[in-house]
Amino acid sequence: MAEEEVILKAEGLTKEFRGFVAVKNVDLRVRRHTIHALIGPNGAGKTTCFNLLTHFLTPTAGQIHFKGRNITGSSPAAIARMGLARSFQISAVFPHLSVRENVRVALQRKLGNSFHFWRSERVLNQLDSRAMELVTAVGLAAFAEQQAVDLPYGRKRALEIATTLALDPEMMLLDEPMAGLGQEDIKRIAALIRTVARDRTVLMVEHNMSVVADLSDTITVLARGEVLAEGPYATVSKDPAVVEAYVGTGHG
Repeated sequence: MAEEEVILKAEGLTKEFRGFVAVKNVDLRVRRHTIHALIGPNGAGKTTCFNLLTHFLTPTAGQIHFKGRNITGSSPAAIARMGLARSFQISAVFPHLSVRENVRVALQRKLGNSFHFWRSERVLNQLDSRAMELVTAVGLAAFAEQQAVDLPYGRKRALEIATTLALDPEMMLLDEPMAGLGQEDIKRIAALIRTVARDRTVLMVEHNMSVVADLSDTITVLARGEVLAEGPYATVSKDPAVVEAYVGTGHG
């Protein structure tokens, strides 16, 4: 794989917690403009890996490069400013602001004047048209003036993606975007991820295998903190070690 194709690269990524090795010597290469899934049985180290890539956790060993630049040791905020933004498993929105206002706050953050709620109404209104574009893009136009707290769960996930998109990232990390969603919401969010990925790169941790099979260009399988297999779904799903890891732990 040519280096210029790779937007995110991890080498020898390792994380120990008091003698327990949660992630062990993980190498990862994510190609530009692809959807890359990180999967594995429960306890495989997927979320720890995500936390390391965005530096919500500091690696015990290893290096992370984003767009050819060594970002190991950078703060999560600095990494987000470089264009690597993460949507959280637990919805990171302001419950008592409207959908539009939530997206507007995220747009302010992109401007570097985060949480300046006292800025003039005129300045904030300039952000409204862009906020409404993003709200519409994620299918929430009809909910724009609703408080986030009143949204159904699946729509909250769409709002979370909109607030992540407001940061205009080159690469999005999605942590279990389908968790807790019903079938209809899964279809809607899957379509949204596919749209988002047209002009950016997506790395996602996901348990729903049919979604992974449908959306992903490349899949990395973790088990017990180590890379077990990597490749397209058709290859990886037939790998005996992968089948054993899933069957052997009793998690589908």
